[in-house]
Amino acid sequence: MACSVAVNNSPVFSPSSSLFCKTSVSSPETLTRHHHVSSPSSPSSPFRLRLPKSLTGLRPCKEGPASSSSSSAAAAAASASASSPTVLKRKRPARLDIPIASLSFPAPVPVGEGCREAVEDERDGYYSVYCKRGRREAMEDRYSAVVDLQGDHKQAFFGIFDGHGGAKAAEFAAQNLKNNILDEVVRRGDDEIEESVKHGYLNTDSDFLKEDLRGGSCCVTALIRNGKLAVSNAGDCRAVMSRGGIAKALTSDHRPSREDEKSRIEKLDGYVDCYHGVWRIQGSLAVSRGIGDRHLKQWVTAEPETKILAIQPDYEFLILASDGLWDKVTNQEAVDISRPFCIGVDKPDPLFACKKLVDLSVSRGSTDDISVMLIRLGQYI
Repeated sequence: MACSVAVNNSPVFSPSSSLFCKTSVSSPETLTRHHHVSSPSSPSSPFRLRLPKSLTGLRPCKEGPASSSSSSAAAAAASASASSPTVLKRKRPARLDIPIASLSFPAPVPVGEGCREAVEDERDGYYSVYCKRGRREAMEDRYSAVVDLQGDHKQAFFGIFDGHGGAKAAEFAAQNLKNNILDEVVRRGDDEIEESVKHGYLNTDSDFLKEDLRGGSCCVTALIRNGKLAVSNAGDCRAVMSRGGIAKALTSDHRPSREDEKSRIEKLDGYVDCYHGVWRIQGSLAVSRGIGDRHLKQWVTAEPETKILAIQPDYEFLILASDGLWDKVTNQEAVDISRPFCIGVDKPDPLFACKKLVDLSVSRGSTDDISVMLIRLGQYI
């Protein structure tokens, strides 16, 4: 026959319990080793212990005849119980073996251009550029600046490339877009600059996709040739010119929220929706044109929009920048901040102007990579 003990919401056996006559457990291990837990029988009894009749240290209230050895053991237990109650300890659970790999951190990004906090460059009298990394582990923006193009100091090529999903597409465009455009210019002639730029972009995109690399890049470029300025963009990088102190946008951002872009995407059986206040293609990408983006290539075209202008004396400077600037700073603000460091001063400091613009964007809460290039157009008239 076995004895059932109901424990009322506590692992502590009180010597005043009505089930025991001031007799406690002589050894917690003994109880732990032999008891069996059954399912709860009532809300007030969360578990029930099944104790064998032969278990020592417990004595019914109504004592019957017992051997001399069991009597002496019960007396010793009663004496110990009277001095201090014994607490029933729970058995320690088995040790958990957690794989070390689950606690490891990603390997650090190798030190290189993308890991630098900021990059700056300038060619006195021609251009200045400043790029600052945001909160990403590595900077995904890149730039290109080539003066004295084809040995002519009146020709130049400039570009800002804002990568997403990594820096591979931005790096590829910065290294190859200029050459692809010039190859088309040589083949087509100066009368077809817009077509040359268009095919230069498309060829760069095609070549990048052949590399089986991931990610994409927005682009804004300026080709200066024979006194003309050809400004092109694919994505949300932007070109803004100062004309007598007045800001003039030379590009229009390619975003899914634009009606013509939205219509183009939907005609190709894509969709555009708004998620957390941002319009995206297929619920994913927030720009509608650019280099790369293999998984969305059906809707994300690399074809740029191009504007060609003959450079005039009141064309003061051109600002090329990624959306890290334009999301926080207006076109006119950018011109107003830059102009005092570029126009009407004995020692122009356009690099400082670029830094001022970046700092302003950061102070307004930008956490994106920010790249700003300032080109003085008076050199190319």
